[in-house]
Amino acid sequence: MAGQLGFHVQQDRCIGCFTCQIACKDKNDLEVGQLFRRVREIAGGGYTETGNNAFRADVYAYWISLSCNHCQDPPCVKNCPTGAMQKRPEDGIVFVDQNKCIGCRYCVWSCPYGAPQYNPQIGKVGKCDFCRDLLAKGEQPACVAACPMRVLDFGPLDELKKKYGGTNQIKGLPDPNTTKPSILITPHRDAALGK
Repeated sequence: MAGQLGFHVQQDRCIGCFTCQIACKDKNDLEVGQLFRRVREIAGGGYTETGNNAFRADVYAYWISLSCNHCQDPPCVKNCPTGAMQKRPEDGIVFVDQNKCIGCRYCVWSCPYGAPQYNPQIGKVGKCDFCRDLLAKGEQPACVAACPMRVLDFGPLDELKKKYGGTNQIKGLPDPNTTKPSILITPHRDAALGK
């Protein structure tokens, strides 16, 4: 593969089963409270009385599965004082060199997506590294391989754009203009901006 790698999330098909989150946690042998991929529900809305004891429902709920977005301009890399947080030039994967990490957590505070996770037991930070070891063997990242609804896909960002289109900005996510996340989302109807 060549060029920036990214994830595609077919959000309108996600059922919130958490299989991707569990597969990631299992693959990385994470402690309780640590998640390199997170599934969360976003819900809101309410009811409006329209008269004559009638109400109009305007409620919504959708799921979003997120890990590190391997941003094209990652603040975690910029703010790491030891050079432990790095971005591979060949595919844009952002990863932590555990030998250089001193556990200062500047990367944790820098990431608007909450991707880097501090592990108090070892005093270091870990995060999604796109399952570099699996990619090197020609396999898919654990989260992509595990998804029963085929909501997740990965590949060079340019190819994902051609295949799916999508956006990197939906309701509930930070403004993508500051970090340029390498994620494309086919949004749930209630997550699309401008609705």
